[in-house]
Formats: sequence, structure tokens, C-alpha cells
Amino acid sequence: MEKTLVIIKPDGIRRGLVGEILSRYERKGLNILKMEMVDPDKDTLKAHYHEHVGKDFFEELIQFMMSGKMVILIVEGNYAVETVRKINGKTNPLEAECGSIRGDFANSLTENIVHGSDSIENAQKEIEIWFNNKN
Repeated sequence: MEKTLVIIKPDGIRRGLVGEILSRYERKGLNILKMEMVDPDKDTLKAHYHEHVGKDFFEELIQFMMSGKMVILIVEGNYAVETVRKINGKTNPLEAECGSIRGDFANSLTENIVHGSDSIENAQKEIEIWFNNKN
């Protein structure tokens, strides 16, 4: 079974969408292996978003992600990475399909409700970043 990381971002928490988001993954047959609500710190976020360091939007992204609690999940299932990304919808909510999480709820490129790993390799790295030494 494939595993992926999902983050329900601070805007999703503030808007009370956690239950709706979790149910979308579960209705598709994905299993939630681990789940934790966290107050993200800057070092962990920098490790997670390392490929964006130095880009124009990086500091805004980090500040947004530190603006409130997040829920981090390890989700498992057949083609979990691809399935989660399809359920989440495209990053740009204007391009996200209706029926996807971002298509239904997001209204900003930065504040777009959820994150899902973009590959099996990145899922492994991101799971290690967020769940390292957490049992």
C-alpha cells in the first residue's frame, strides 16, 4: 500500500472543514494511519518547503502556515499520492475542479486548504519531516 502526507492548513482548521476533508478521503477508500494537530514551527516548515526557499512567495507561505494549528495525516491506499492530489484539486483554486476540496472551498493560491505530497519519494520525505520520532 502506498502512503502519502496530507496537511490540513490553518485556513481549513479556522473554517471548520476538518471533518469534511477527512470524510472525502475515507469515502474514497483511503485509510488514515496517523493524525495529529500541530502548531507548526519555522524550522519544520522550512524543511518541508525547502524547494521554495528564496522564491517571492516563500515568506508569505511560511507566515500563513504558522498562523494557526494544522492537522497532519499519513494516508494510505492504492495510488494514495495520486488519489489524494485528485481529491485535493489543482493548487490554483480557479483551476481546481468543482467537487475537489480546493474547487469547493479554496479562494487563494496560498490559503488553499490542504497539502498533499506530489510523489511517492516526496511523501516519504515529508512523512519523515512531520512524524519523525512521533509514535
